[in-house]
This record gives sequence, structure tokens and C-alpha cells, in this order.
Amino acid sequence: MRPQAPGYDFRTIAQSGNARACELVTPHAVVETPTFMPVGTQGCVKTLTPHEVAATGARIVLGNTYHLWLRPGAEAIDTFGGLHGFSKWPHAMLTDSGGFQAFSLAKLRKTTEDGFSFKSHIDGAAKHLSPEEAMRVQGLIGADIAMQLDICPPGGAPRDEIIAACARTTRWAKRCLVSRRKDQAVFGIVQGGCDVGLRREHAAELGELPFDGLALGGFSVGEPIESMHATLPEVAPSLDPERPRYLMGVGTPRDLVIGIAAGIDMFDCVLPTRNARNGQALLERGKVVIKQARYKEDKSPLDPSCSCPCCSGGYSRAYLRHLFLAGEILVLRLFTQHNLHLYGELVRQARRSIIDGTWAAFAAKWSQAGIGDPD
Repeated sequence: MRPQAPGYDFRTIAQSGNARACELVTPHAVVETPTFMPVGTQGCVKTLTPHEVAATGARIVLGNTYHLWLRPGAEAIDTFGGLHGFSKWPHAMLTDSGGFQAFSLAKLRKTTEDGFSFKSHIDGAAKHLSPEEAMRVQGLIGADIAMQLDICPPGGAPRDEIIAACARTTRWAKRCLVSRRKDQAVFGIVQGGCDVGLRREHAAELGELPFDGLALGGFSVGEPIESMHATLPEVAPSLDPERPRYLMGVGTPRDLVIGIAAGIDMFDCVLPTRNARNGQALLERGKVVIKQARYKEDKSPLDPSCSCPCCSGGYSRAYLRHLFLAGEILVLRLFTQHNLHLYGELVRQARRSIIDGTWAAFAAKWSQAGIGDPD
């Protein structure tokens, strides 16, 4: 089943095993996949301008419905022509439904068949997020792709709880499709924990519905990472090959390689930008924790082979350490550009290797890269 929304298309360019290089056509961009979506929770990728984000290779970013709904409000964003006009991001955009944030507010929310009732973390105001409201808000925000409202059980949840989450997510999926903005793509979200049978069953259920893409939610929520890695190759290939496949909230570069090998097209995660703001620069082999004393007199760049503004600009590790310890914002900007550049380069090289027929060698190299270990 191909995308249903007008102005959208999805096509496979090349494939190697389950790994595939595709093109996702949206009204604002042609997105080459595999792709990594930088997270712009409040309508921006923290510390960077839209031009700087695009310079990392990103052609689609993620906005957070929950936070934008609470502040500044979807109606305010709509007066600017949606989040594209408000934020000046010219390329494609995806918004999550807000369900994960609402569901994570365990002490502030109540979940019923009609949705999530909770108190705003900003001012304590009573809010209610139903499937219909999630679609209304995302319609006003106006991203190219909206996500259905779903139930995300925590890692290690009992089987009965996971089954109930899948069933309610399916019921909410149908309500979201009825309430969708007709010129906006909508993705369904497959749940099921690390139970391969439940995942496949739920994927089949949602695959019967006229979604423009399908996502795997409920990973990286407390389960052992090895369980996710074992589940992905068993589940991702069962998602409709005619529609884009999106792995939500994942993850490390190694996670991306495993996901791409399983047939995933789209990823998002706060890791590269959050780690940057904590003074961690990711390298193909290891990472630099810049506050460490061993960099105090280090004249070398983060990575002499990297072409990001931080590395190509000639900034020494010693200078970057000084900026971080002094609380200067520049180092957070430089590290964010560097980390997003690395992720952008990873998916670019992955795509090229799938097209060139060298995917196996590429996957082996990045799977052994050890990103996350100290440099």
C-alpha cells in the first residue's frame, strides 16, 4: 500500500538484503533514506540555526507536539503558516503525537479509552490529549508527517499490558485516520515490546489501514538493548515494503546500522544533540569527553578526517575544553554540529554502500566502531 496523502510518494532505489536506499517525497523535500532526523523539541534543534542543521545533511527534522501544544500553542503556530513558517525550516518535518510525553508523566496523567488527561508541567493547567486532539494539533502545526496517538508500554511490561496497549493503539489509529488533515501524511505506530509475535500481529493490523508510513514505537524504553537488537531483524521486514519504515527514538550509531540492516528507513534520537550539550563529541571510534584534564594542552582537532565546522575550523581540543569549562555556548554549538555531521555522514555512507553493493563491508565497519567508548 503506497502513501495516500496528495503530494507524497515513496520509492525504493536499491536494496541489499533487507537494507534499502529509498526516496520519500514530501511537499517540502525529497528525503533520501536511510535518514536521521535531528530532534527539534521546541521547534528548533538546540543551539543551531535551520541553515546549520541543513548543512549536516538533514532534510527532515522532528518537532514535539506535546511541548509545542503547551507552548506557544498550536493556534499561535498556525498563524505563521505552521511550524515551517514559524521556525524557518525549509525542508521536511515530522511531528510526534505527544503520546509518549503524556504517557511518561506517570504522576500527572490518567489514561482512559478517550486519551490522556494530565496537568501541564509548565503551569499545572488541565489538558486532555485524545486521538482527535492529537491530529487537530498536528494539523495546525502543519508538519509534512504526523504520527498517530499510541500507547507505549514500558520495557519489561507484562504480556497482558502489551496486548492491551496494541489493541488500544489500533483503536486510536482508526480514530486518528478519521480526524487527519487530508493533505498531511500520517504514520501508524506498531507496538508489542520485544515479543516478535505480538509485533508482527500488530504490524499486520496497522498495515491494513491507510497510513502513509509505519513506525516501530516502544523501543529503547527500558528493555535490554540486546533484546531490541534481536527483535528488529525479526519485525522490521514484516512492515509493508511499499511504505516508509520509521524506528522511533533510536539511537546510537550502532543501533542505526542494525536498524538499517533490518530494513528501517528513518530514525530520530536526542543522543547526538544531548551528548553534545554535555561536552561529548562522538567519533567513528570512541568519543571525546572534553572536560577531561588530558585535553588541557591537546592541540589536535576532535577528528582530523571530519569536515564539520568544528573539526575543519581548526579548533583544538584544548580550546574546546576551555570553552566548556568556562560555560561558553560556542562549544555546545560546535559539538552539536559535529555530532549531527557524524550521524549525517553515517546515513549518507550507508545509502551509498547499499547502492554500490558494498553494504556488508560498511555495516561490519560501523558495527565494530565502538562509538561511545572513550577515545
